[in-house]
Amino acid sequence: MNWRAQLENYLHPHRARVDEALDQYLSGNPPMPRVVCEAMRYATLGAGKRLRPILCIAAAEALGGKAEQVLPTACALELIHAFSLVHDDLPAMDNDHLRRGQPTVWVKYGEAMAILAGDALFAKAFELIAEQARFSSPERVVQTLRLIAESSGVRGMCGGQVEDILNEGQVVSEATLRFIHAHKTGALIRASVLAGAILTGADEPRQTALDAYSRALGLAFQITDDILDETASTEQIGKPAGSDRARRKATYAALFGVETARAHAQQALQDALSALQAFDERADPLRWLAHYAVEREK
Repeated sequence: MNWRAQLENYLHPHRARVDEALDQYLSGNPPMPRVVCEAMRYATLGAGKRLRPILCIAAAEALGGKAEQVLPTACALELIHAFSLVHDDLPAMDNDHLRRGQPTVWVKYGEAMAILAGDALFAKAFELIAEQARFSSPERVVQTLRLIAESSGVRGMCGGQVEDILNEGQVVSEATLRFIHAHKTGALIRASVLAGAILTGADEPRQTALDAYSRALGLAFQITDDILDETASTEQIGKPAGSDRARRKATYAALFGVETARAHAQQALQDALSALQAFDERADPLRWLAHYAVEREK
């Protein structure tokens, strides 16, 4: 059986469990405030890769843990990702009208509700991390909380978004581009892997190996996003194709060309796989996900 079939067999039940948990966490809303809770569900549920919660679970399982042990934090990571997309799509940011093949949150609910839904998703994420204390020691929860907070803020995702915006239309160096990718996309991917490791009690050598894996994976994933924006259709990727080029974004495809960008992605894939050499077959889902990050078509 090839890695694609093995990964699909792995993903199907795990995605279902994550989706069920997200549905539960975002249900039972009060009669007031209106609309915003609906917008939160719209932003989160439905189509989606669920890459970040799956990475958190896969890292935990690679160390002998179980999905249920890390599920609140896994779902928190998906809520943070959803919040970032809601705000990223706003007119003041990327002004996107499609996300996952559907109207973006601001198009459907208006800008004000989109901003507030994103804010509420971010707050809900930290509520779920606090719930992690039911399954993990306070020390591990606090360590995870700090990791995810830093990965979401100016040292992570938000910092990468800032540089992404400020460098639109500019000629950037590879170092600047790597900074943008490592922070805008890579930081939350890294936090997803390391959260699963921390909450499962990984020792320092294994955390170091998973750190290297996650950094390479995040780079591979974003380079592939850059390539797909240039080569895939709107129907494939669920958002307007060619939007990065239209906004003159800093991307690997723009800086190096598509073929050289593919070579960079392949090197990142090899780096990710090399980082897992000391792990046994329980880490195979992490290996399959690394292949998926580079060889996906959407």
